[in-house]
Amino acid sequence: MHSGYVLLNCDLGAEEYVLDEISRIPGVKSARLTFGAYDIIAEIRTETTEEFERTVATRIRKLTRVVSTITLNVISGE
Repeated sequence: MHSGYVLLNCDLGAEEYVLDEISRIPGVKSARLTFGAYDIIAEIRTETTEEFERTVATRIRKLTRVVSTITLNVISGE
């Protein structure tokens, strides 16, 4: 099991749209709107590291209205 968090910045006013889109992606266990430097934090859990990387790179980062992301990989399993 591989897990981590993705912090996202969105276009102004697109936060709820992006949150809805992210919540539909397999592997996304939770996603929440936040105040501060980032608009959304999403928890990702996948079976493999490769699947985790694919989810972030090809599903989350390519969503329209996502401006930037920071990925935080968890280094110890649960």
